[in-house]
Amino acid sequence: MGQGSVLALFTAGLLLGGALSGLVVWLLSGLSEPIPETGRAAAVAAVAVAGVLREFGVLRLPLPQNARQIPQDVLRMRPRLGPVQFGFELGTGVRTYVSSSAPYVAALALLLSHPAARVAAAAGLGFGVGRALTAATVLWSRDPGWNARAAVRMPLLTRLAVTALALALLLAVTR
Repeated sequence: MGQGSVLALFTAGLLLGGALSGLVVWLLSGLSEPIPETGRAAAVAAVAVAGVLREFGVLRLPLPQNARQIPQDVLRMRPRLGPVQFGFELGTGVRTYVSSSAPYVAALALLLSHPAARVAAAAGLGFGVGRALTAATVLWSRDPGWNARAAVRMPLLTRLAVTALALALLLAVTR
């Protein structure tokens, strides 16, 4: 099986895992409905600001995560199902290391805003797409130096992403 096929299976797993996580957050968001809207909006704003401060190094805040690697046997033992399972586990965001505050800020905003199920699923799909883009760009570029150049840019991109997310959330909760 070629690398393109593996990437397609991996991406399918990422999208399934992301969509499932979005729907689980949506399901749990019903528990926040009794909290007054102003309280939920204030919590979203506070978490958004905390996420930005964390990314800029102003606030030292450990992220909740399961900092384990997914075993390589998952890929070796099952050449077709392995990439789907690996992608699914990464796509859920609960079995691996997530270094940015942005997914946590977005998940909490979804949890507290109780959006439509399609909005939560779309957010989860977006998480999966974001994870898939990293693997896809490495494959498509065929450039061994790509990872090193991306690593230099990643802190700035992460800060820009979480700042844009925070601004969008702050605008949403203040209207």
